[in-house]
Amino acid sequence: MPDPSTYRPRPGEIPLEPGVYRFRDRHDRVIYVGKAKSLRPRLSSYFQDVAALHPRTTTMVTTAASVEWTVVRTEVEALALEYSWIKEFDPRFNVKYRDDKSYPYLAVTMGEEFPRAQVMRGAKRKGTRYFGPYGHAWAIRETLDLLLRVFPVRTCSSGVFRRAHASGRPCLLGYIDKCSAPCVGRVTAEEHRAIAEEFCDFMAGNTSRFVRRLETRMREAAAELDFERAARLRDDIVALTKALEKQTVVLGDATDADVFGLADDPLEAAVQVFHVRGGRIRGQRGWVVEKESEQVPTLVGHLLQQVYGDADTVPKEVLLPVLPSDADATQEWLSGLRGARVDLRVPRRGDKKTLMETVTRNAQQSLARHKVARAGDLTLRSRALQELQEALALDEAPLRIECYDVSHVQGTNVVASMVVFEDGLPRKSEYRRFIVRGGVDDAGDGAVTVDDTAAMREVLGRRFRRYLEEAEGSGDLDLQAAAMGGGEEQPGAAGRSGPIDPETGRPRRFAYPPSLVVVDGGLPQVGAAQAVLDELGIEEVALAGLAKRLEEVWLPRHDYPVILPRTSEGLYLLQRLRDEAHRFAITFHRQRRSKAMTSSALDGIPGLGPGRQKALLRHFGSVKRLRVASAADMMTVRGIGPALAETIATHLAGSTPQPAVNLTTGEVLE
Repeated sequence: MPDPSTYRPRPGEIPLEPGVYRFRDRHDRVIYVGKAKSLRPRLSSYFQDVAALHPRTTTMVTTAASVEWTVVRTEVEALALEYSWIKEFDPRFNVKYRDDKSYPYLAVTMGEEFPRAQVMRGAKRKGTRYFGPYGHAWAIRETLDLLLRVFPVRTCSSGVFRRAHASGRPCLLGYIDKCSAPCVGRVTAEEHRAIAEEFCDFMAGNTSRFVRRLETRMREAAAELDFERAARLRDDIVALTKALEKQTVVLGDATDADVFGLADDPLEAAVQVFHVRGGRIRGQRGWVVEKESEQVPTLVGHLLQQVYGDADTVPKEVLLPVLPSDADATQEWLSGLRGARVDLRVPRRGDKKTLMETVTRNAQQSLARHKVARAGDLTLRSRALQELQEALALDEAPLRIECYDVSHVQGTNVVASMVVFEDGLPRKSEYRRFIVRGGVDDAGDGAVTVDDTAAMREVLGRRFRRYLEEAEGSGDLDLQAAAMGGGEEQPGAAGRSGPIDPETGRPRRFAYPPSLVVVDGGLPQVGAAQAVLDELGIEEVALAGLAKRLEEVWLPRHDYPVILPRTSEGLYLLQRLRDEAHRFAITFHRQRRSKAMTSSALDGIPGLGPGRQKALLRHFGSVKRLRVASAADMMTVRGIGPALAETIATHLAGSTPQPAVNLTTGEVLE
């Protein structure tokens, strides 16, 4: 474990200007990012007596092996650079704001040719407009069902849309006038996009003009004695009114604001936010965070970075329980994102203070639910890592564990998975999938098969060869040598790529070694994995195997397994690793097998990639229709030239369609 004094910058070397600093571990991995108005006093505070530091800070400075910094002109620039580095490096010691549940959004895919309205969860996608988040998915569907009378935007999936286009018949929503049916040409793409844009305007809060427009049309229809159309418009107005009634007015003057509430204890904090648009609550969201050594104003500043760093819109007002420690810089940064002034305020009286109290009560309830659900979780994770350290005779607790599993059916479509747990929790961004390429000819008849041990040797060999290549290219091996006394790494060194690929700007895939490798299997799999590590000369990585039959833990060069008690938290952690690796491998194997079974007759045509295949199938509806089409017909599809059209026609003419077969009886169907 590194001593902070070994990499402490020399006196007077740290500048007094504002800037952003990064702590790196011995593998050159960024483990903490921070900013400061003045770098010298902030960085010097990390190198005092470790007994005076917060326990989490002590762990960070003793895990780190170097520190570097970048000087900027203003505190606002430091704020922006800190945010971008946290997003890029995802440092393990920075505070993580975890959503206290998965919130659904009403999303409109404006990036598609025919935009679709749907319920969406998870990461936001480019080209899609989001409204919410909502507390429940049923609330979105109920609102959407009311609004489709007035804004008949498409809600069907891509498969339903293609089938309707091919058959020339719309789905049920098209027949009952809750979809404008662009699939069958009732409206053009431009007309449908206009409907989707009006729907988005209504959801964004521009509601009054739509109601006034419908009322005007209703009066005009009544004046023309067209009472049937007037009745339909009346029903549309009722639908809009019901949708608006579901969003209670909480603030007057059509206020646009985000209202944050916070509840905390010495260890954790819960945050809730109500998104108010046009004076109405449009959505709600919450986070739970471990406070560690940070004060509440610092937590609020980091929270605003997370909420608005990737936001499409920033409101005019942000109402907070306490201002962030760098309120002026944060306000200037948010104003730059919005392109207009943003006010950060703590409400003192009136409706805004009342709403703040409501949001705070929600945060208090969220913190109480979280503490009940996660009671003892941190203790159990720490105990599990400590038990593994003792049972496997490791020098330190395995903070990063990688688990590997192989999946195949009788040696075909062989794939493998790598899952990663850090601090006892899954780190899904680090998961990797492998297609196993090698094989052995057991019978000598040319039939190639792959067994589990051969696949494990190939996968681990590829993973750790990449680690050695990327570590050598990023200077990681030099850093390890420096940590063992072979040299000294200067802080603030420039020109080092580290674990970030300089060409793509993304983290290198295999730049970090694990503390422990777990393979799914017994002594044969462990032996195969150890042979790979021995061949590559890797000694600092521990290895273990978990056999399914009796859940024994096998170690290399041991004749007998390690038996952990059934109630052991360490065994439970290994089982979670093994099950997650198995799930990840099985999912990938099923995808590969499904793709192989549903391969298209268009596969393998030179110059015809997936995009052009989709365009052809979208235009003709099926491969069967494409077979009888002429080269001239194919050329009407965008991206298909004369030469490619002739190639496709020749290929399809020379390929015989496969007959349909009953999979149960084996009978060839007509």
